[in-house]
Amino acid sequence: MGWWQISADTLANSRFTVSPLAETVASLCTLERAAAAQPRERAWLERWLPAYRRLKADDPLAAWIIRAALTPRWIADFLTPVPVPPPAGRQPDTFAQELARVRATPPDTVRADLAVALRGPLPAALDRDDLARRSADVLEWVWTRAVEPEWAARRRVLEADVIARAAELSRGGWAGALDGMRPGMRWLGESRLQINTYDNPPRELKDAQLVFTPVTAEVGWVCWDIPHRYGVVYPCSGALAEPGRAPVPQALGALIGPARAGVLVLLASPLSTTRLTALTGQGLGSVGRHLRVLLDAGLVCRRRDGRSVLYFRTAAGDGLVRAAAAGDGLVRASG
Repeated sequence: MGWWQISADTLANSRFTVSPLAETVASLCTLERAAAAQPRERAWLERWLPAYRRLKADDPLAAWIIRAALTPRWIADFLTPVPVPPPAGRQPDTFAQELARVRATPPDTVRADLAVALRGPLPAALDRDDLARRSADVLEWVWTRAVEPEWAARRRVLEADVIARAAELSRGGWAGALDGMRPGMRWLGESRLQINTYDNPPRELKDAQLVFTPVTAEVGWVCWDIPHRYGVVYPCSGALAEPGRAPVPQALGALIGPARAGVLVLLASPLSTTRLTALTGQGLGSVGRHLRVLLDAGLVCRRRDGRSVLYFRTAAGDGLVRAAAAGDGLVRASG
């Protein structure tokens, strides 16, 4: 397996951050693999996959570069620079600033990274100096067309995940925050973080910053800027709101408040506070207060599942949601 030896100083200096470039690379992976895990992601894929396929048909060289860079086992390193967390009081880097790092990758580095991703020699057709620029052009297309128009909504989900992870860290330490973050990743103890199940030699992260970055797609990777910074990109704990999800009945919102009603509607199936925070975009404290009120009212109950506590509606909660939805239907019909 692959694991990192992490010093106490590295842990103390670790940061969670959001990256528009990481979100764009994750979206590019979804398009290239033509597969999506969540209903919202599938709807997005159905909308943009035809245009992406036309882009590749019109530019076969770019298509070849991306296919070589995004293999099932590995993503070429030059596409995934480690996000740089902003200093306190500063805004994170924009997509353009992050993309500039990709464009500036030296040609020899790009070729070497592609050879690693391909696990073999680079094809002669890719032995050229404009690979970074052509790759960046594709990323810019994905961002401008398919990600930027809904970036505000995605960012809210990602920032909610960061807040929830920070709360897990304060409650359960690094094991609670990192276990299950991405497939094959877990805290081993003794300052060791398993990052995947590959048979790779351990790596010591001495005096480096560790950066954790969520994305909305069901993909993830590790990245590094040796020796300064190492990164883990992981699927966030809550998917973007599914288009088919039941709306919050107006009558229910009027009765218990729209934010609390939204939490109750979501609890048709068991969810953790972390996922509720990500799905609603509300703060962890607000979600916790809503859950306490709903528990006291007998509208939801809870059970433990490993390290998580899952909340779900009781029969009384189900009845209230159904009655409010039926009431909304009667109002619309009479109107």
